Amino acid sequence: MSSSFTGLVEITPAFRPRPNIRHVLFDFDGTISLIREGWPHVMVPMFTEVLPPLPGETEEQRRKLAFEDIMALNGKQTIYQMIQLAERIRERGGKPAEPLEYKHEYLRRLNLRIAERIEGLKSGRSKVDDHLVAGTRDLLERLVARGLTLYLASGTDEPYVKQEAAILDVTRYFGSRVYGALDDYKNFSKKMVIDRILRENAIPGDALLAIGDGYVEIQNTKEVGGLAIAVASDEANNGSGQFDEWKRNRLLGVGADIVVPDYRDAGALLETVFGTPEA
Repeated sequence: MSSSFTGLVEITPAFRPRPNIRHVLFDFDGTISLIREGWPHVMVPMFTEVLPPLPGETEEQRRKLAFEDIMALNGKQTIYQMIQLAERIRERGGKPAEPLEYKHEYLRRLNLRIAERIEGLKSGRSKVDDHLVAGTRDLLERLVARGLTLYLASGTDEPYVKQEAAILDVTRYFGSRVYGALDDYKNFSKKMVIDRILRENAIPGDALLAIGDGYVEIQNTKEVGGLAIAVASDEANNGSGQFDEWKRNRLLGVGADIVVPDYRDAGALLETVFGTPEA
């Protein structure tokens, strides 16, 4: 194990190096991109607005319920959070709209929040790497130098993922292997992407590494015997080097092998994962 970590890292007792890893699956928002940082501040109020209150229930209690429902599904396609919202409304005696309607309204509100960020990046007023989780580009460059094949899979709608990956200049690391959510949500999942990677490359699950800040990619990867690095990124304070404790606890709970707050120690992290120094 590398001893050259300069920042926080948590390595679970069951971890063992995996020199046979050849394929790496990344999540996008909160793992690579910070363009959508603050998205819960859009989704939680929207949920709270439409959730019928129970007798004696305060708005703060509804906000807490909404936050817990939303974050419990973080990493899955957005539509699943909207399905959960519809179920909550129904169980409280309300008549929900279609989940897809809620999804489109959420995206409308979120796009208003991030429009200035997108414009700033496109115009060059904003630095691209300021909108990447600290150390991301260094990590991607090191993985490519090791000859690994990288994949990107996000619960965000695919057109947005591809657009934002291009704006952040990370598409070149993934090529055509960029996947995102579809309105026909049953035709996409991170599990489907993982199964496809294993099938098309004829590799066992233990040759796969997943890196993400949502429970889905961690859980799905562990289910096939892969190695999982959880990024408990503090999105609102990029570069702080501190864990988001909610993410950390959640991701350890679904089997993460290693937890980092960002990629400031990319070299040490990969030396630990592969059990070998870089060439």
